[in-house]
Amino acid sequence: MLFTKRKPSDLSAPSIVIIFTGFLALFASLYGYGYLSYNVFQDDKFAMDERAFELVMRMAFTGDDWLAKGISQAGSVVFIVVASVALLIYLLFFSRFSKWAGIYFILTMGGVSLLTKLMKSLSDRGRPAFKGEYDGVTSSFPSGHTSGAIAFYGFVMYLIAVSRLERKWKWTLNLIIIILTILIGMSRVYLGVHFFTDVVAGYLFGVAWLLICLTAMEMTLWRKRKKGGHEH
Repeated sequence: MLFTKRKPSDLSAPSIVIIFTGFLALFASLYGYGYLSYNVFQDDKFAMDERAFELVMRMAFTGDDWLAKGISQAGSVVFIVVASVALLIYLLFFSRFSKWAGIYFILTMGGVSLLTKLMKSLSDRGRPAFKGEYDGVTSSFPSGHTSGAIAFYGFVMYLIAVSRLERKWKWTLNLIIIILTILIGMSRVYLGVHFFTDVVAGYLFGVAWLLICLTAMEMTLWRKRKKGGHEH
C-alpha cells in the first residue's frame, strides 16, 4: 500500500492479493499473447476476426462512427500522454502517495510504449480493409491504443483501489474505467483499424506489463517498510 498505519514490515491484504493473483494473471496473459503472436507471425488467420467483423457490419449504423472515434480518442497517444503527464505531476508533487508511485508510473507508461513499438516492429501484419484502406504505417499487431489504455487506466484503478476513498466509490469508479477500456478496444475493431485479435493481444500485453510494474512497486514498498522506511 502507498499509505497505511500498519506495521512497516507487513504486507497489506490488498498487496498480497495483487502479488499472488498478479502472478497467475501474468502467466495467463503472457501465454495468451505468446499464442496469438506465434500465429500472427505465421500469417495464420483467425476465425474470431472474421466473426467480429461480421458482427460489426450487422451492428453498424450510418453516421455513428463519430461516437466510436470519440471513445477511441480516450486511448490515443495524444490523450494518454497528456493525461499521463498530469497524473505524474499529481503523484510527485500533490498527492499523499509514495514517490515510488510516480517512478513506477513512468516505468509503466514508458515501458508499454517502447515494448508495444518493439512488438509492432516484429510483426508486419497489415491493417484490415473491410471498411476501406487505413492510412497508418505501423503494424496492426498488437493494438497500441489498447495496450496503452490498459497500462494507464489500470494504474489509475490501482491508485483508486489503495486510496482512502469509500469502498462504494472505489467500485463505482473502477467499474466505469473497466467499461471504458473495453469500449476503447472494441472501438478500434468497429472503426476497422484493427483486427479483433490485435485488440485482444493489446489487452493481454498491457495487463502483463501493468502487473509486472505493480508487483515490482509493491515489493519495493514492502522492502522499504521492512528496513524501517516510512512510505506515505
